[in-house]
Amino acid sequence: MEEIRKKITDFMENVATGPLTFRELSHAFDVKKAFRSEFKKVVKAMVMQGELVKTRGGTYGLPSRMNLVTGSLVCHPDGYGFVVPEGEGTDVFIGARKMNGAMHGDSVVARVEGGRPGGRREGSILRIVKRARTAVVGRFEWGRGFGVVIPSDERVLDHIIIPPADAKGVQEGQIVSAEITRWPGRTMSAAGRVAEVLGEPDDPDVEAEVILRKYGLTNSFPANVMAEVKSVPLEVVESDLHNRVDLRSRTVVTIDGETARDFDDAVCIEKTAAGYRLWVSIADVSHYVKEGSAIDAEAYERSTSVYFPDRAIPMLPEALSNGICSLNPKVDRLTMTAEIDFDNDGRPTKKSFYESVIKSAERMTYTNVKKLIDGDDAAIKSRYAHILADIKLMAELAKKLTARRFEQGSIDFDLPEPQIIIDIKGKVEDIVRSERNEAHKLIEEFMLSANRAVAEEFSRRGLPFIYRIHEPPDEESVSEFADFIATFGIKFTPGGPKSFQEALAKFDGRPEEKLINHVLLRSMKQAVYSDDNLGHFGLAFEDYTHFTSPIRRYPDLIVHRLLKRLVKKAYSKEEQARMEAVLPEAAVHTSSRERKAMEAEREIADLKKCQFMQDKVGDVFDGFISGVTNFGFFVELKDFFVEGLVHVSTLADDYYVFDPKRHALLGERAGRKFMLADPVKVKVAAVGLERRRIELVLFDEKAMPKGRKKQRE
Repeated sequence: MEEIRKKITDFMENVATGPLTFRELSHAFDVKKAFRSEFKKVVKAMVMQGELVKTRGGTYGLPSRMNLVTGSLVCHPDGYGFVVPEGEGTDVFIGARKMNGAMHGDSVVARVEGGRPGGRREGSILRIVKRARTAVVGRFEWGRGFGVVIPSDERVLDHIIIPPADAKGVQEGQIVSAEITRWPGRTMSAAGRVAEVLGEPDDPDVEAEVILRKYGLTNSFPANVMAEVKSVPLEVVESDLHNRVDLRSRTVVTIDGETARDFDDAVCIEKTAAGYRLWVSIADVSHYVKEGSAIDAEAYERSTSVYFPDRAIPMLPEALSNGICSLNPKVDRLTMTAEIDFDNDGRPTKKSFYESVIKSAERMTYTNVKKLIDGDDAAIKSRYAHILADIKLMAELAKKLTARRFEQGSIDFDLPEPQIIIDIKGKVEDIVRSERNEAHKLIEEFMLSANRAVAEEFSRRGLPFIYRIHEPPDEESVSEFADFIATFGIKFTPGGPKSFQEALAKFDGRPEEKLINHVLLRSMKQAVYSDDNLGHFGLAFEDYTHFTSPIRRYPDLIVHRLLKRLVKKAYSKEEQARMEAVLPEAAVHTSSRERKAMEAEREIADLKKCQFMQDKVGDVFDGFISGVTNFGFFVELKDFFVEGLVHVSTLADDYYVFDPKRHALLGERAGRKFMLADPVKVKVAAVGLERRRIELVLFDEKAMPKGRKKQRE
């Protein structure tokens, strides 16, 4: 079917002179009567997916040839939206009156009806291809004779009307899940019924559940998946070891965080006459998760595990992720190994890949590995004496790999993440700066080397593959970054990745260091998955992929399957053709799911920060300005890894104007400036759980509002 769809698309793109009727399309492909029904199903499926558009006259054409755009609708709380194209091209602005019943996240076909200076296209929704949701989570309120669910996700613009009969027992203000029974139209509101009452809005667990529902995340797996899980073995059996390289006699270790439960990578090293030999062995998830299985379909749909401070939403069921696939210590585990030789300067000289079996000697933590590297803890040295030499050798190689990577221009953003500490009751106990020590960097270097080695092998052979790409920043972003750091007296001449690395180095140890890292990161494009190898700008790698985490990332599982076919010499021409057809869609889907996971993780973190700050309203903190906008500036508190907003309306001493080039608010009369990295003292004015916002006011007599307790955006 994929092959037929591709042929139809190619024909419509390169041969057809305009839209065709079904009869004309059938005639063009010489479809026999016996296969006409099957051919019609393919055409209908292409219309449903937005690959073809059926006109009112009954003809079929490509959206791109008919001034139409197929993509996903992203709405803004202010009522408008953008259609983000599935392929290349700029977004299409959709005004509030031209949504035509489409909702945030829907797959739609939009007609481009004009444009504005700067290249922005405008249009209207023509057709809804696929709805993004069947239910909406929100706050229930009673209206005049009917109920209303106000969506918790502000991007879902339509309130859901609930008939009284479908809202029995629901209390005003409760958070509910409403099943949509009538979609919104041009002049008609959406309607639904209360399917589930989640609880009160000020319940922290309810707030977390709202976010999970918003992003379609759930810990539970469908019944057909759990039925398959019952057949997953608890341990490696002898028959699994056929044709595998036996690495069980080698000193293999896993190195992860203290709270990690799934271990998908293990490392081993030895000194050679020419330098070093490194083994990176990755859990052989593909041995247990077969293509076409229910487990595989669910893993593809999720595409990634999602990690919250108090829970994880796994890509695979626990029997796999924490069981047979996890490289637990002292037990046999099936793996895919990248074996890489390096010279004494850390240059790779030889590599090979194969199916293997390992037995991890130790489950090591970053903390204990750092202690072994530092050599200051006698008790730890004694406990791990049998692997001490290996750890020291790993640290030696890792330093050389880091040095070589920086020589090539790799950009290392020094951006610590907040670590949210949860107590035994599930409440936020503290928010601290997460540690990134030598042990973290050691594992990072080894994983980068393995990922790069696999990508280089497929790139060299010209085989269909899924890469991890990071495109260079656009000219406008680079220019804005250059203008910004010029305000700190640093001249920037853009070039390759190395020019950005050198710019960051000039801020080492300066108060603005973290800020510059943030601004540069915002200037960069987001890394994504792609079947087209465009290189990784940030790492300064021509070839890169994700191979090392198949328990929690679906693209890694795809890479394992491709690598297995390669090492078994089973990558046939038929298989190559199939991969060319399916990999582009897989890359788009997994990239999209990754973005959703990141958004969910960020929102949960924001919620936890707000819950932590609730009892600190009225307290005063030192901080620094971490972001400036036209409506105020954000302040990061020094005591905690928490950010809040000082709204411009609370600055009572002057009228302030936003200067986007200098990232500053400038007072019109007195000339007072609020710029990035400026130190400030602030008071917590309010904490809003629903909007995940911490409101601050300056603790400053000149700028504090007079006679106002707080202002809201």
